[in-house]
Amino acid sequence: MGKFIKDRKVQQDNWMPYTGLEDLATIPSGDIYIPFEEWHQNRDQLLQRNSRLGVILENTDDVAALIPDLERLDLIVLQFPKMADGRAFTQARLLRDRYGYKGEIRATGDVLHDQVFFMQRCGFNAFELRDDQDSATVLLAFDEITVIYQPATDEELPIWRR
Repeated sequence: MGKFIKDRKVQQDNWMPYTGLEDLATIPSGDIYIPFEEWHQNRDQLLQRNSRLGVILENTDDVAALIPDLERLDLIVLQFPKMADGRAFTQARLLRDRYGYKGEIRATGDVLHDQVFFMQRCGFNAFELRDDQDSATVLLAFDEITVIYQPATDEELPIWRR
């Protein structure tokens, strides 16, 4: 299991990824997250579970498709397949600012030290780190920038209005 930061603290990740929902009776108990496509195919049965639910999206998936279910989903995992692909930034902003999602938004994949500050500004509050990354160094990145000019999810007013 990789390193995990949530709410600016190193924590244990209690969520389990799960795929292959051919037999819904064999889904393990506990907190699971499943691929977006499987969520849509088995939504009604999954909503009957008593455990927490999450969904992992590709960065090409439309987050608006989750609007009817946002109150039921406790976790949304957004992927950074490579450093140069920032579509998950937009997905997080839409979830937080436009659709009002209050649950955990997790960054996974190529989550880099120099981007976690900006990910947090867009609405991410959890980060799966690669094995080659140092958690302590990544935690320092949240405080590297002390003055922010633009409004974002974490600060609605631009600096000139504060």
